[in-house]
Amino acid sequence: MTLRSDVAELLAGAGILDVDVDDAVADEHVRSSAYQRVVSVTASSRSRDRDRAMVATILRDPIEMVSKTAVVALVDRIAMEVTGPAEFRQWSSELLPEIDRFTAEGNREFLRRRIHDWLFHLSVKDGHVPTPAELAEVTYWMQRFLATGSTSPAVLALLAEFGSSKKIRNIAKDRAGNRKLRTQ
Repeated sequence: MTLRSDVAELLAGAGILDVDVDDAVADEHVRSSAYQRVVSVTASSRSRDRDRAMVATILRDPIEMVSKTAVVALVDRIAMEVTGPAEFRQWSSELLPEIDRFTAEGNREFLRRRIHDWLFHLSVKDGHVPTPAELAEVTYWMQRFLATGSTSPAVLALLAEFGSSKKIRNIAKDRAGNRKLRTQ
């Protein structure tokens, strides 16, 4: 397979006809944008059957940062669309063998942590109140995501006390205080 055939296959599979394949092959920015569009179309599909093959194709890109960006976008989009942690766990377990194809260990580890963060978020969204030790195992990014978005008083209280930074603790305290005022 060549980069040109990979890009053409991805675009055709997503029904994207307005991207010049030669431009995408020649310019990593055009290609990255095209991958983002492919990810968007793929993530909005009800079927998850093509996800692993799409990721495998994207991972053949010669610029690993371009492929990492696309795979992270896919993981994020799918995590926001699934019905719960069990569905995401199953989906991500099928993707992990592809993620292991990244040449840079840092990229593999980043994706594994991102998947772990989303599993944590989905379990919290499903009603699980984490322990301080569980909270300590997620990234700053996920703690901040929860501090700014959670509506659970218990989760906000946990973040207010055990968040990994002063900023996260303050956001959670402010939001928990605002929630108390609104419920009175």
